[in-house]
Amino acid sequence: MSARTGSGPLRRLVVLRHAKSAWPEGVPDHERPLAPRGLRDAPAAGRALADADCLPDLALCSTAVRARRTWDLASAQWGTPPPVRHEPRLYAADPDELLDVVRETPAGVETLLLVGHNPGLQDLILDLAGDDLDDALAEVRVKFPTSAIAVLAWYGPTWRDLAPGTALLTWTAVPRGRKGG
Repeated sequence: MSARTGSGPLRRLVVLRHAKSAWPEGVPDHERPLAPRGLRDAPAAGRALADADCLPDLALCSTAVRARRTWDLASAQWGTPPPVRHEPRLYAADPDELLDVVRETPAGVETLLLVGHNPGLQDLILDLAGDDLDDALAEVRVKFPTSAIAVLAWYGPTWRDLAPGTALLTWTAVPRGRKGG
């Protein structure tokens, strides 16, 4: 079953890698804050999602400080942010663990935002995408940098039906904020 031929409503999984983080000495990885560039790029990611009409019905966000702050800054760009669930299992998760969490999404959610970390996010995108538009898969294979966004579309009655190779990678972007702006 491909993204174009499945049954059920059109669903979108929007994947957002956390913005650029800092590496302060003595700070555990989970507690690392955003770097100045990350503080600029996270709002730009939120604006890019709004401009692309990819606002989610629900967000699942890693509990790591850099992911939570990315969510806060990105979602502040929208009129009414959707509910967010801070999910500890997203931190340092591999693609199978990420997919397990995604599959728990209520059926009423048509657009889901996943905020997390590499390499898990990049590998999840590559696993789920059976096809792409505009060579988006080639771009993701090369790099999925901080603040990168990928949108996967597929048809399915529930999120439990999302499986490797069944989604269409429809759009990627790497929004960057301007210095001093």
